[in-house]
Amino acid sequence: MPILIDGHNLIGQLPGIDLADPDDEARLVMVLRRYAARRRGRKIVVIFDGGVYGHPGNLNGYGVEAHFVRMPANADSELIRRIRAIRRCSEWLVVSSDRAVAGAAQAHGVPVLSAQAFARRLAALDQPKASIQAKRNDRPLSAAEVEEWLRLFGLEADDEEGP
Repeated sequence: MPILIDGHNLIGQLPGIDLADPDDEARLVMVLRRYAARRRGRKIVVIFDGGVYGHPGNLNGYGVEAHFVRMPANADSELIRRIRAIRRCSEWLVVSSDRAVAGAAQAHGVPVLSAQAFARRLAALDQPKASIQAKRNDRPLSAAEVEEWLRLFGLEADDEEGP
């Protein structure tokens, strides 16, 4: 499912990326690349207002297209324009907490996810995943198993370690 993202709207919800940082857009694109890489074939289009003078205007690659909107337009108007151009509406997802953008997407039949909810998805990238096997074996040892381990290490159950 391709994703259309309101870039600065999402940055405002991410811990570790600050809108005041001149490299905030590049940092978001790096996070989005990691997200796209874990979902092979996922296309992500992120729209930003302007950008800082001298900032790299082309951060495209690895499943992410970054676009900087030039004045007098703004990211919201560009997002709405792109939403209206979507042909297979149910195949896309729009990420924005902006009411006008979300309203345009819903009116066009494109699913919407808030920036806060998508930020939680991105944060989950850094969370370790427990394997099914680990969950199955995650149980306390029986008394017999403890005795066997103590025997293997040359200890007895009555041995106590001193301070």
